[in-house]
Amino acid sequence: MENKVRLELTHNGQVARIMLTAPKANILDKAMMLGLGVALDDLAAQKNLKAIVLAGAGAHFSFGASIEEHLPDRIGDTLMHLRNLLLKMAAAPAPMIAAVCGQCLGGGFELALACDLIVAEENAQFALPEIKLGVFPPAGAALLPVRVGSGRAAEMVLTGASWNANQAAAAGLVNKVFPRGDLDRQLEAWIESDFLPRSAVALRFAAQASRRPLVRTLEIDLPALERIYLNDLMEQTDAVEGVMAFLEKRQPHWLADQVFSETPCEKNAVSR
Repeated sequence: MENKVRLELTHNGQVARIMLTAPKANILDKAMMLGLGVALDDLAAQKNLKAIVLAGAGAHFSFGASIEEHLPDRIGDTLMHLRNLLLKMAAAPAPMIAAVCGQCLGGGFELALACDLIVAEENAQFALPEIKLGVFPPAGAALLPVRVGSGRAAEMVLTGASWNANQAAAAGLVNKVFPRGDLDRQLEAWIESDFLPRSAVALRFAAQASRRPLVRTLEIDLPALERIYLNDLMEQTDAVEGVMAFLEKRQPHWLADQVFSETPCEKNAVSR
């Protein structure tokens, strides 16, 4: 299986950098999820870690999940692998920082939401566009309200709205916004000033403490949303139609729109 993740240790093993290495899109497919899981397993026993940075190689963090892996015969396996990965992230032995530039969409956005902190270049764009495919993002719908509240989260989930870095910061989603092209340098400076001087033990347990709302959401809310997705939504024609339309590069034809659209004769009959 192709290796789509790279793990590097710096600062005498105190900082880990996990890179998504399938640019330009850095699609979060099964191979990448498994690679991320292996990287996190490799870090699990590292007791001197003070920060774990998750970033995407190239100009974009991630365009999101593999659409092909959202077809009916594969989506159950996809959701299982993603939930397992997010739980591993929630058990990471040090604070996790998502370093975002460019597009951070769908499944890629869900990865960022599972991190403790998010920093972004000013050109970053965050969105959950699944509604445009006739589905919704279970992990995004579960995790986003924890960070920004239910009202703001609903806007992104229900409309597929995109937020730039400053909008995301104003909503409390992004912790720091850096000038374009300066993300690595400024993140390095932040780590050196606010993480490296701290106790690795204290940071590990502080991360565990601050993750409690996220962990409860992953353990309780996310499985419930997955059941709705698999048992209810995927039984509907529109869910499959939206994915197929994307793969076939055409506009979707929603079933309800066809059922309830009136013909000219029906409209005249009503008006009489």
